[in-house]
Amino acid sequence: MKNKIKELRKAQKLSQEELAFAVGTTRQTITSIECGKYTASLVLAYKIAKYFHLTIEEVFDFTEAEDDKFSVKGGENGRV
Repeated sequence: MKNKIKELRKAQKLSQEELAFAVGTTRQTITSIECGKYTASLVLAYKIAKYFHLTIEEVFDFTEAEDDKFSVKGGENGRV
């Protein structure tokens, strides 16, 4: 999932480690979220957005997630 975390961090001259500490996670998790290798839980996404005084939608791009929601595999309701 695309996000603006790296840009927001850089604008505030904040390291990954500092952000991780502030939101109660690890630097590795922040790195993985920034790179799109990991999708933040709702709770973590909320904490990150709140830290930057933004909404979750302002930090995370849900366009791809919305597209996935409508791609049904199998028949109606996902049944084959």
